[in-house]
Formats: sequence, C-alpha cells, structure tokens
Amino acid sequence: MSEVTSRRIDPNAPTTWRQSFEVYLKWSMLAMLALGFASGLPLMMVFSKLSFWLREVGIDRSTIGGLYAVSFAYSLKFLWAPAVDRIPVPFLKRALGQRRSWMVLAITGTAIGLFTIGSSNPAVALAPTVVGALILAFSGATLDISVDAWRIESAPNDEQANMAAVYNLGYRFAIMFSGFGMVLADSTSWNFAYMTMAAIMAILGVIVIFFIREPDHSDRNDEPSKPFVVKMRDAVIEPFWQIVSKFGIWIIAVAGIVTLYRISDFTMGVMASPFYVDLGYTGTTVGYVQGLLGPWPIIVGGFVGGFVAVRYSLMPALLAGAALTLLTNGAFAGLALAAGPNLDIVANAVSNGVELPSDVTVKTPPVWGLISVIVADNLAAGYVGSVFIAYMSSLTDRQFAATQYALLSSAYSFFCKLAATTTSGPLSEAIGWAGFFSVTALYTLPPAVLILIVMRYGPDNAKGIRPGD
Repeated sequence: MSEVTSRRIDPNAPTTWRQSFEVYLKWSMLAMLALGFASGLPLMMVFSKLSFWLREVGIDRSTIGGLYAVSFAYSLKFLWAPAVDRIPVPFLKRALGQRRSWMVLAITGTAIGLFTIGSSNPAVALAPTVVGALILAFSGATLDISVDAWRIESAPNDEQANMAAVYNLGYRFAIMFSGFGMVLADSTSWNFAYMTMAAIMAILGVIVIFFIREPDHSDRNDEPSKPFVVKMRDAVIEPFWQIVSKFGIWIIAVAGIVTLYRISDFTMGVMASPFYVDLGYTGTTVGYVQGLLGPWPIIVGGFVGGFVAVRYSLMPALLAGAALTLLTNGAFAGLALAAGPNLDIVANAVSNGVELPSDVTVKTPPVWGLISVIVADNLAAGYVGSVFIAYMSSLTDRQFAATQYALLSSAYSFFCKLAATTTSGPLSEAIGWAGFFSVTALYTLPPAVLILIVMRYGPDNAKGIRPGD
C-alpha cells in the first residue's frame, strides 16, 4: 500500500515535512492554482477596475455606487448552486463531465462579459457596460460554485486545507494581475485591457478542457427517496431554526455583529477607485501599488488575525479588528484633507461635466501617502477577514456547518452590499470625500458596542465558544 493511500485511510497518521510538501506537487494542486486565478479575475474586473474607468470618463459617484449592485450575484449564488450541482449542461456534460462542463460554460460567460465591457464606451452609453458587468458577475459567481465543488471532490479531506491554500494563492495572483491590467489600460486603453482579460479567460477555458481532470462522483448521495418538501426542511429550514433557537434572545446581538461588522469596509471600499481618480493618481500608479504591494498585507493580516484569535480568543480579536478598521478607513479622510480644499470642488465638477478655471486644481498627495493608506487598509482587511470568518464558523453547529455558514455569510454580504449600493455614492457627493471617509469609519462603532455587550453579558455560544473548547 502506498504512503498516500495509507494517509487517506488514517488521516491521524504522522507525516514528515517531505510528505507535507509533496502534496503540493500533485497535478490537482497546479489545477487548483489555475482555477483560483480564474475565480479571482472576474471579481476584480467586475467592479474595482471598472469603477476606476467609469470615474475617469466622468460618471458621477451615485451611478458608480449603484452599479455595485451587480456584485449581488456573488452574495446570492447559493440560489442557483443546486442547479450547478445537479443539472447537466447539454452536450458538454457527456464530453467533459458535470464539474468541468459548468466551469467551461461559466468561463465562456466571463469572457463574453469582459468582451462586452471592452467593446463598450461608457462615456457615450453606459447601458452596454452595465450589461457586460451583469454577465461577468453572474458568470463569475457561477464559476465560483463549480470550482468549489471541483475542489471538494478532487481531494481527500486531509488535503482540503492544502487545496484551499493553493486556491487563495491563485486568487491573490489574480488580484496582482488585475492591477497590471490598470497599467495596461493607462498605456493603451481600457477597451484593450478588458479585451486582453477576455482572452486570458478564454485561455483558462482551454486549460479546463484539456488539462484538468473531472473528479470522481461515485461517493455522491442523491437521496432520491426523500420528497422535495422534506429535502427543503432538512437543507434550509432546520439549519436556520437551529441557529435561531440556539442563541435565544442573544440572536439579536449576534445578528447585529454579523451584519454590521464589515459594513465600514464595504461602504468605504466601493468608492475607493473613484477617490483615487479624483485625487489625480494615474491608473499606472494605482495599478502598480495594488498589484505589487496590495495582496501581501492581506496575507500577513490574515495570519496575524488567526494568531490573535487563538491567543486571546475571538471577542477581543473582533474588538481589535473594529479598532483597526476605524483607524485605517479613517486614514482615507486624511488623504482627502492632504489634497487641499479644491478636491470636492473638482470632484463635483467632474460629476456634473463642468469645466473649471485652470487655477482650481487638486494637490495630489505624494505616492508614499497612497501606498501607506492602501497597505494599512489591506493589512486591516486581512486581519478582520480572518477573525470574522473564525467567528462566523464558531457560530455554526457541526451538523449544519455548511448551510449555516452560507446563510451567515450571504446575510452579511447582502446587507453590506445593499448599504454600499444605496448610500455610498450619494453620501460622498453630499458631504465630500473627507466627511464620507470619516462617517464610514465611524460605522465600526455600533458593532464594537455589540461586541462589548456580548463579551460582558452574553452566553459562551454567542462569544464563539463551543462546549468543550
């Protein structure tokens, strides 16, 4: 019996450093790296980079904020996940299998979405750009579903953590690559940059067809004997009711923490790219900062968050994350103040298509200021994301872990995106950039108060402490 086979039978068997490293040399790990990249690129191009382009051509901030609604596809993907899991793709299923056929279909959709955006001219007509963004977002979310299913079925349980690590690495490479897309757009055009990204996704589709294997589905349990109503009760109603009844009255505080903890990041982040444009930074500058320096603080922050959560427990770690968010998001207000009093005058003129006198200009802060703000913000985002995921995971019951975690993550994501879509643009126009970032930084205070209340008076399960921990 081989070493790998024996490890799969006995996951508790000790492994050497060499065996741990050899896991990453498997073909499935290289495939996971490519799929992580494929999942990350559409998400970065669907709004973060698109909003920069829209602001460059003079689209007002309220419209840009409203366009963030296309990202709801990523929050609501659980609605069509069962279809991706069970329904075969005509013609493709026979040739490629269930997982790869949906991957190819979704990647084709992302390429079409990127091509549609690249073919549009938002300065003349915004509708084609919006249509392309919708196609890209829906296809990107569908790709996430199929890639997650492929990951789970392509490796044994004792290699899932390795697969997740490689997936995240591929995702970070996509973030870096999208930053270079901004540099490409600055030296050529946004149309060419989006066309290039469409070609990259098409190449990834070819990789899926010829170089990625379909996983084994023999262990799937379709439970054909259960009526649909019973399946719905077991899959949705029972997990939801279990999490409500477990916390009792404290479900209010727990739900408040879950839905509000990331609201500052969402409402501020949706306006970051338009803010950089109004400050006078070029796409090349922002692209290099985000592409080369941006991803690594997120990774470091994630590791620090995990260490703090283990060392000091979840609630103090969450409270520290709220303080970090307050400081780092508030730093954007400092960058706005450094640009001088004309920043909001020029920003409003851009939105309204008004030409200003030549002496009314923005004092663009030095690049080191932009670097400092982005690095600090990403470091805090990595930390906060790590401890928040740990807290939500601790709230779930092991029997319903996947469903309950999906409900919690979808609930907070949908609420925060709704707030960002409806308020960020109008608020930034109404009170100016410095005021906007100050207010959104203060959004961290309500969840911080709830955390303090739970720390002082709440039961252990609301604090993320499971029996026996």
